[in-house]
Amino acid sequence: MTRLNRYGLFLCLLLLTGLITAGDKAEKKMEKATFAAGCFWGVEATFRQIEGVTETKVGYIGGEIENPTYKEVCSDESGHAEAIEMEFDPQIVSYTALLKVFWANHDPMTLNRQGPDFGSQYRSAVFYHSPDQKDQAETLLMELTNSGRYSKPIVTEISVAGQFYDAAEYHQQYLEKRGLSSCHIDLK
Repeated sequence: MTRLNRYGLFLCLLLLTGLITAGDKAEKKMEKATFAAGCFWGVEATFRQIEGVTETKVGYIGGEIENPTYKEVCSDESGHAEAIEMEFDPQIVSYTALLKVFWANHDPMTLNRQGPDFGSQYRSAVFYHSPDQKDQAETLLMELTNSGRYSKPIVTEISVAGQFYDAAEYHQQYLEKRGLSSCHIDLK
């Protein structure tokens, strides 16, 4: 019996005895979340700190132009929002927990504006990737609306996630690369 055949026989015996399972080799099921909450630099910095968020990228979503440039988005004519798309492990952090971070880290009462930045590219939006994400976003939005926490109506848009266009490398992890921690307004 060759060395390869012995190894194969060994693995088969382990599978049959239940000491390992075929599932041990399966990759974790990761999910995506996409949020727009003003300038994407600070939003990305916030979400990169959350355990269970495994990857982030900033870019543009919700507009009419294919592969928009930063200049086109900032013109407020492309219809895109500056956004962050992240990959997360739902076994470590829930989508609802991410939604709570989203709503706690920007002003969802301000239409097309966050701090000194204004224009539709700075709108508050949740772009959902599944019916379950839509339900969670709508449920939490209703809870926040009914909580009395906000003095004005919440204007956050909840829309299906369409094509996400990565921003230029220059924008990725922008604050981190420059040793900065935030560019958000303080809501406390």
